[in-house]
Amino acid sequence: MLQYVHVAMVTLIALILFLWMGIRVGSARQRHAVTAPATTGHPEFERHFRVQANTLEGLVMFLPSLWLFAIYFNEPIAAGIGLVWVIGRIMYMMSYVKDPTKRGPGFGIQAVATLVLMIGALGWVAWRMVAAFL
Repeated sequence: MLQYVHVAMVTLIALILFLWMGIRVGSARQRHAVTAPATTGHPEFERHFRVQANTLEGLVMFLPSLWLFAIYFNEPIAAGIGLVWVIGRIMYMMSYVKDPTKRGPGFGIQAVATLVLMIGALGWVAWRMVAAFL
């Protein structure tokens, strides 16, 4: 089952990134005495919390698109685009926590990566459906 090993690794890297974000949220919660279940408090905590929540929202679109692109088009290309997504998310995290107004480049990189995967997967799935009927 080595066929999808690259995409599997990118999936695990993305999940480890999400775990790291969660640890950063917990650390900021402790550092700024924001007791659970509060999701507001010190602005730095709120930025960490939003980064993690925004990433969770992004994972919902990214991961299925990554796998569908890999299955129906090309696994190494999917993995490469997936790494671009991870890099964009790291840039987004670092810039958002420092200054939310500077989050644009990281957000843009990961958004484009997600769109390429999603549109690419949709195109190839549709192509194969049409080809099956011909």
